[in-house]
Amino acid sequence: MILHNILIKTGEFSASLQITLWQDSPEFMIQKRPLILICPGGGYQKVSDREADPVAAKFYAMGYHTAILRYSVAPAPYPTALLQLAGAMKLIRDRANQWLIDTDKVIVAGFSAGGHLACSLGVFWREEFLERYYKCDSEIFRPNGLILGYPVITSGEYAHEESFVNLLGDQEDLIDKVSLEHLVNEDMPPTFLWHTDSDPSVPVENSLLLYMALHQYNIPAEFHVFQNGGHGLSLATPLSQGSDGRGIQRECEPWIDLAHTWIESNFGIFA
Repeated sequence: MILHNILIKTGEFSASLQITLWQDSPEFMIQKRPLILICPGGGYQKVSDREADPVAAKFYAMGYHTAILRYSVAPAPYPTALLQLAGAMKLIRDRANQWLIDTDKVIVAGFSAGGHLACSLGVFWREEFLERYYKCDSEIFRPNGLILGYPVITSGEYAHEESFVNLLGDQEDLIDKVSLEHLVNEDMPPTFLWHTDSDPSVPVENSLLLYMALHQYNIPAEFHVFQNGGHGLSLATPLSQGSDGRGIQRECEPWIDLAHTWIESNFGIFA
């Protein structure tokens, strides 16, 4: 196991990228591995620890390299966090040979507001403002896939309003430009979605609206709705249980194994 902790600076703000790599060894048949880049949630007010290390540990145990982006939140102005995520993708691909990362299998996973951030990269990776900022071709920012857990998507009727207040601050005029269900395009990557029907904070309609938009553009997508469960479940197991006792929902536990199967069926894993 090899650990790196790297700062990604964007103006006066900086993000922390925590990378965990499998050790290269002649004892392993595998030469290069996929990487899962995790964007925890937190309503763009904080970055949740419960959706960081536990998720990374589970994916690492499945054989993936992992990275956790602890991005800037309010009062950092939009699009600071998106620039930081694009910077993380650039760093990962720039060092892919050194770190033995399969550059065709870099998947961004996001939860709640982190799901909005991950999906934003899926929507905006070809935008000129990212190219201008990093002075490179936009292809380097492209996620090969997205894994979105109970994501914040819409700023409309089913919005999690607090997330958008924290994201935009006094830039309320951009509210329609961050409602992602209207921005899906043919360049979106394949997407895995999961949500609970009873989520009281981010209604399941967020994922439904995104899924319908993906389907309209023929983007490969898989969507799982679990009947029961609150918001912020993370792994839904004791490993990610909150200090307040919440977060265990046994029927939702299979999501990460379903995501693993989805990755294998869409990309192969270590081929």
